[in-house]
Amino acid sequence: MRHRDHIGFVIASVVFACAAEAGAQCRVDGDVIRVPRLSEASGITASRRVPDRLWAINDSGEPVIYALSSKGMVAGEIRLTGAKVEDWEAVAVGPCPDGSCLYVGDIGDNGARRARITIYRVPEPADANGGSARSDVFFATYPDGPQDAEAMLTGPDGRLYVVTKGETGAVALYRFPRELEPGSSVQLERVGKPRGTTASTRRDRITDAAASPDGNWIVLRTSRSLTFHRAKELIAGNWKPAQVVDLAQLHDPQGEGVTFAADNSIVVAGEGGGKSAAGTLARLSCTSLR
Repeated sequence: MRHRDHIGFVIASVVFACAAEAGAQCRVDGDVIRVPRLSEASGITASRRVPDRLWAINDSGEPVIYALSSKGMVAGEIRLTGAKVEDWEAVAVGPCPDGSCLYVGDIGDNGARRARITIYRVPEPADANGGSARSDVFFATYPDGPQDAEAMLTGPDGRLYVVTKGETGAVALYRFPRELEPGSSVQLERVGKPRGTTASTRRDRITDAAASPDGNWIVLRTSRSLTFHRAKELIAGNWKPAQVVDLAQLHDPQGEGVTFAADNSIVVAGEGGGKSAAGTLARLSCTSLR
């Protein structure tokens, strides 16, 4: 295992107004931190096996999932043998035959040209000691042609969902079959109608999504905002948001990832803004979600 990375603190507490619920607030807990080995951070998820552990990925480079401690240190990594990185954009924890698994979504497709997307699955380890793990692989196609997406989550029903980015078409929600067979290729099911039209600006494109541990909430992330939905409503195809949180004051160079921690706080991650610039990580407490 490589040496542990130490992280420099850069910003103190910031309060963000929530647009759809009067008086609601989200506050950065502690400091926004920089993570040198996540310069192209594209996805993040909270462990279901180890308290306060986070798992994160880069969108290019080696097929590695990084374990982050609650103090913002890279505590270890898992290298996925037999996997390759075309455009890794999302990571989620979800149920599997081994109990709890990490799902990595190689789903990025800037030109909406890929014949199929790829999902890697590996049992979630208790230790992240720099070892390797052989992953199961699944393939999927969209029912209405290739789509560009960066957001994948495990819904409260235990199934995987993909939310498209809104760049090459309207934002839409797609669902995987309940049972996945390693090596198989499946066709996704679109859930309801797409959400309006394409994203109006680059900063309005969906870059990640996550479901809360209690199954009540789903959050969609863009570079400048978090949009919270009642989980049961969204996975039924209802796009009406419960609240919107403005992240503009966070000043991260390129906001990418989002996840719920075990206590329903929110962790957001971002790219460093350059190939060698350290990625960013921050934890937000949203009072209206408690």
